Amino acid sequence: MGFVPLFFALENKHKGKAFLLAYFTGVIFWAGTIYWLIHVTFPGTILLVLYLAAYFGIFGLIVSTVDCGLWTVGPLVSLPCLWVLLEYLRSRLLTGFGWALLAYSQYLDLPLIQIADVTGVWGVSFLVLMVNVAVKEIISPQSTVHSSQQKINYKFILAACGMFLFVFGYGSYKLYQRPTTDDQRQLKVSVIQGNIPQELKWQAQSQGFILDKYTTLTRQASADKPDLIIWPEAASPGLLFRGTDAWIFRDIFELAQEVKTNLLIGSAVEGGNDYFNSALLVDSTGKVIQRYDKLRLVPFGEYIPLRKTLRFLETVVPIGDFTAGREYTIFKPPVPQCPSAPVNFAVLICFEDLFPELSRRFVGEGARFLINITNDAWFKQTSAPYQHLSASVFRAIENRRFLVRAANTGVSGFISPSGRIQPLVSSDGTKAIFTEGIETGIVYGRSVKTFYTRYGDLFVLLCLFLLICGIIIQRVKAAKIKAGL
Repeated sequence: MGFVPLFFALENKHKGKAFLLAYFTGVIFWAGTIYWLIHVTFPGTILLVLYLAAYFGIFGLIVSTVDCGLWTVGPLVSLPCLWVLLEYLRSRLLTGFGWALLAYSQYLDLPLIQIADVTGVWGVSFLVLMVNVAVKEIISPQSTVHSSQQKINYKFILAACGMFLFVFGYGSYKLYQRPTTDDQRQLKVSVIQGNIPQELKWQAQSQGFILDKYTTLTRQASADKPDLIIWPEAASPGLLFRGTDAWIFRDIFELAQEVKTNLLIGSAVEGGNDYFNSALLVDSTGKVIQRYDKLRLVPFGEYIPLRKTLRFLETVVPIGDFTAGREYTIFKPPVPQCPSAPVNFAVLICFEDLFPELSRRFVGEGARFLINITNDAWFKQTSAPYQHLSASVFRAIENRRFLVRAANTGVSGFISPSGRIQPLVSSDGTKAIFTEGIETGIVYGRSVKTFYTRYGDLFVLLCLFLLICGIIIQRVKAAKIKAGL
């Protein structure tokens, strides 16, 4: 119910004051949400908070600017539509930052988030804001619910309750639905959580220590006889194809031969004057048989947008010089028990699991399950890894795919197609971050394609259509009133 106080604060406010109130709300929200970014860059964190808060400000401005008559088409529809459109814009504009979407607050409420396989994450954001609007409409003595339009607005509230019950019923059905017979191909997968401190990752004197840590954990995981062992993002302490680091990859290739298992390795790759953040599939003979280069780079972390124009930012944020990949690689690991029907998968590196369209494209290309390799060690022992985990839950539901996470310091583990978080790497059954370990699970390769996988963000277009209809209706009514009709 976090939006209810904001709705009350915006009542009867002029444009400028409404913008400032909502903007200040956004500053508080984002400062309390991405505070952990100060471990990477303090000035960059301030700039990002001020930018993201603008979406709250725009929300407040539009709510105060548009005549209340707009909401006669149903504030329970119009306000959530407006919020969804702003979230969608934030997730796309300036390379996109889809962190902390409103829907992610519900990632543990499984019955209510199953609708994401139809609407995407946007439908859940709509539902959350709709409930906030309904509560405000009910408890406000100045609400239109208590005015001459009482009958009409109660109908909208009853419709909202019906929608909520429908979503809950749909979710309950999906949670107990059994997979089809062609979704039974399986892979035994082990994830490695090395727990390497960020300050050690790129020190030359730490290369041996890091490689020994992953070698030991990989040998432990091999006792479970998995078909695939996954290392986190940039787990390799060297750069592939860099001559001075050749010994590192020689040891990794020999390790794959020793354990007789496919290894998926997160590694930086040097290619001429370019550097790539990549995932390498090493087969049991010690050969790199496939490689994926990260498509969506972190702006101001792995590259600078408009670098020639924004050179001053090199002194504000940590800058990398990575090059974006170009191919939507689908990995096809050789599995002896099903050589004719491999369980293909795709890899999302770092924050790529924040982009629904990216996961959807991979599934459309043939991925039967998804893997997220990441390194959240940058952010210390904060809420950042769990906020990141919440996004992965929705990518699993949207496409009805298992999603496996291998994170340097956590959270690592398995997420089912229903979004249920399965065994995680943990030291005592509770602590899932900044602990080392392994976890092995069975992943089923699914072929089903959901409505969302097939048709994408149609729900966002529906929200845009409904909002435009509301504005047109409001303008027509205002014209009639002015004309005395």
